[in-house]
Parts: sequence; structure tokens; C-alpha cells
Amino acid sequence: MSCRIRRNRGSGEAGGDVMRVGIIGRGGMADALGTQWRRAGHEVVTGSRSGGLREAAESGTDAVLLAVPYEAVVEVVGGLGDALRGKVLIDCTNPVGPGFGLLTSGGPSAAERIASAAPSAHVVKAFNLCHVDVWRLTPPVFDGRPLAVPLCGDDEEALTVVRRLVRDLGCEPLNAGGLDRAGLVEATAALLIRLWVGEGADAQAILPPRAYSGV
Repeated sequence: MSCRIRRNRGSGEAGGDVMRVGIIGRGGMADALGTQWRRAGHEVVTGSRSGGLREAAESGTDAVLLAVPYEAVVEVVGGLGDALRGKVLIDCTNPVGPGFGLLTSGGPSAAERIASAAPSAHVVKAFNLCHVDVWRLTPPVFDGRPLAVPLCGDDEEALTVVRRLVRDLGCEPLNAGGLDRAGLVEATAALLIRLWVGEGADAQAILPPRAYSGV
């Protein structure tokens, strides 16, 4: 099922349409991404379980970002019901537990569980590979290259919306496949967190330049 993208009147700083984004959560990711999207000229409404949750979901006529801990996300999404109907639902959660293991190991990915809890929404996995401090950079450019953001999703119109939000951060979206590939992106996050946090390693050094990728 394809979603209908709602275009709003007015234009953002980059000259594109102003988007209305709802953010579920008031933690670091919610603050960092919300601040950057406001800076790009978009309208952002935040809410959490302590207040404003449904208002934020209903206000996100272009997209809704889920920025709550993985352990709570399915319950939160399930409680919103029709407020998420037809919405572009961006999942930035990481189901990483003690020992840097995946809490979803052997089962559906976090993104797929969210899609099951909100079957009328259009889930896109994004923004889960980097620490919140990265999203506070304006823009996130390293070694002269904009940060690439992998996206997983099944609805092309929903992906178009999220690509726009990625570019408004100064980043480049990458096609990482359908939602059935989200588990790979989540596992990548678990590996990177283990290397960075658990081992104090330079995880960026594990990837050679594309010229040496065998392509």
C-alpha cells in the first residue's frame, strides 16, 4: 500500500516545502534531529509518555520520528493506534542490550516489530548508526564527505520523504533495501557500538575505500 505525502504551504530554508514532523520522545535523538529539522525550516512537534504523545503523532502529517528506547517502542506505538494511520514512521531505535548483543536475535528486527504494531503506518529504518552528537553537527561532514545514512523501507513515497529529511541534515541517503533488511542495519549498529564503546576501537578503520571493495 502506498502512502500519500502531504505537502504543506510555505518553504524551508533550502526552498523546499515546509514539512510537519512529529517526534515521539524527548531524549537526545529527539532534541538533536528536531533542532536540525527546525533549522531547515520545518515544523516540529515533540511529545512523550509524560505528555503530548498523541499530539506529536497527529501533528506529524509528513513524518513521525520514533525516538524512544527500544524496550518501550512497541508499547508506545501500539498505544497510538489510529494516530499513526498512513504516517511515515521513522525508526531510529537500536535493540542493543547488555554485552552489546541484539535483543531481537533470532526474531524479527525492531523495525519489523514496529511495523507489526502499527500496520497502517509506513515504517522506514534510519538514523540508527550514529551517536546523538553526530546529529548535532551542522552538517555532519567527515574527511570532506557528507555522512551517508542507510534507509530501509518498503514504501517508495515514504522513502522519498525520509530522503528529503536526510538531505536537510546535510547528509546523503543510501538505499539499504526493504524493511526485511533492517535487521542487518541494526546488527551493524550493535557491532559498531561494541567496537567504539566496548573496545575503544576506531570502527571507521574497518572499511577500505570503495576502490578496494572488489566492485
